[in-house]
Amino acid sequence: MDIVDWLKARGIEVHDPALIHQAFVHTSYANEHHHMHDNERLEFMGDAVLQLWSSKEIFPLDPPLSEGEMTRLRAKLVCEESLAEYARQLGLNQFLMLGSGEEKTGGRTKDAICGDMFEALLGALYLDSGWDTVDKWLSEVMKKDIRHPSDENVFKDYKTKLQEYVQTDSRRTVRYELVKEEGPSNAPTFTMNVIVDDLVLGTGTAHSKKQAEQNAAKNAFEKMVR
Repeated sequence: MDIVDWLKARGIEVHDPALIHQAFVHTSYANEHHHMHDNERLEFMGDAVLQLWSSKEIFPLDPPLSEGEMTRLRAKLVCEESLAEYARQLGLNQFLMLGSGEEKTGGRTKDAICGDMFEALLGALYLDSGWDTVDKWLSEVMKKDIRHPSDENVFKDYKTKLQEYVQTDSRRTVRYELVKEEGPSNAPTFTMNVIVDDLVLGTGTAHSKKQAEQNAAKNAFEKMVR
């Protein structure tokens, strides 16, 4: 299955397959295949699309946020790490076209490459199918993470929230432990435990250790505050 089939399976009709494929061409691949164009121009377009879409979703939150609060919430939503994690969770990084050197050094899971590719795909989808298609797809992928700060403190990550909760008792300690690493070297999956006072309180899995720790912290935090 290539990216066009992947999109079609999700109800997105592609009119220009070459444009969609270009979104996955990293500069390292283009440098090795001189007939190829990289995805940087599409990334530029996708960044603008994402800024507008996220602003559209954040603006109606009730009660209204200040300009500063909206800016911080949007920055968290569209930061490189967040976009890369969306890309990896969706499996989009399997379609990346990388140069041999970048492939060997784990480029397929790097935040910078995956985040840029996610934006490039948005740019390609916008140019190929228009705003309504992008709006529908992003709503399915990202809208669940747009929450008012009064509902949940979206400006803090779960590791911070767990640490603050645990430290209400200064004698308690929090640490993270790698349980296992599996999968190919260019796309590994990590499973982490979060341990509080020598008890495993949460487990998380992701394509990066950092995100696996966040998922473990979220699992533990939600158990502790029930």
